[in-house]
Amino acid sequence: MYGVRHHILEEFPDLSGTIATMKKSDPTFATLLSRYDETDKKIYGIEVQSRPVTDEYVDFLKKERIKLKDSLYSMIKPNLG
Repeated sequence: MYGVRHHILEEFPDLSGTIATMKKSDPTFATLLSRYDETDKKIYGIEVQSRPVTDEYVDFLKKERIKLKDSLYSMIKPNLG
């Protein structure tokens, strides 16, 4: 959706405990999560403030956010009970 933040805890609400634990204990996970948050903030800022950027750049950012989300989930999956 346009102009909506995609917080990782809203994307995976049932995994909030696992995400919090991994954020503290896994530096690689924490780095990816930080990159996800930064990318999401950029997208949100562009959409809400109508920043002048190309459609290609917005598409690139959205694809990057999806890749990061997939990577984060791939790291979470083996830690599920």
